[in-house]
Amino acid sequence: MESIRNIVVLTGAGISAESGIDTFRDAGGLWEQHRVEDVATPEGFARDPQLVQRFYDARREAVQQVEPNPAHDALALLDRQWEGELLIVTQNVDDLHERAGASRVLHMHGELLSALCSACEARHKWSEPLLGQPACPGCGEQALRPDVVWFGEMPYEMDRIYAALRRADLFVSIGTSGAVYPAAGFVRDAREMGARTLELNLERSEGSYWFEESRQGRASKLVPEWVAEMLG
Repeated sequence: MESIRNIVVLTGAGISAESGIDTFRDAGGLWEQHRVEDVATPEGFARDPQLVQRFYDARREAVQQVEPNPAHDALALLDRQWEGELLIVTQNVDDLHERAGASRVLHMHGELLSALCSACEARHKWSEPLLGQPACPGCGEQALRPDVVWFGEMPYEMDRIYAALRRADLFVSIGTSGAVYPAAGFVRDAREMGARTLELNLERSEGSYWFEESRQGRASKLVPEWVAEMLG
């Protein structure tokens, strides 16, 4: 691994599923009870803000009841010990990477434990319900919404992500479906820049053929094994 110094890791729902967080496609999960258009679009929020606030209040409460699993712990270990550049780009809106101890984390789809003010655009750490229309701590307006990127909105910090991909010697995708863009295209961007590519997933993703290597299994097993390889 001497030729590898800069690493970009992309994590998706599969890494948090073993902690008990529903993935988007889970049968019987929270998502199945609602149409995506109703709870994960700006139009849905405009149409029925109370429904959307209740939905994310339930998710925010649930995420605070779960714990990081060995896959999160392994990436936190890599974060502490890797001397080169490392950026953990997560599509997840939970805080399990941070609670495991990772600090080099970028939430491209926002965070459940954050509220965004539609009036002043300030972000605030937030762990309580938003349904009762609490006032923004910054401007005082009752304009807080979940700080989550909905369908039709631009993911956060894309410039920073692409800059990291340009410098990467290795791109690793963990627990992602390979179906949601722009994240699904990161592997191609990394390959075009000359990076090595590795997929760690429960099963082959839709974009699996873009990766040089794909390993299948539970994230809680695959990720600690890979991190042990990297740290020697």
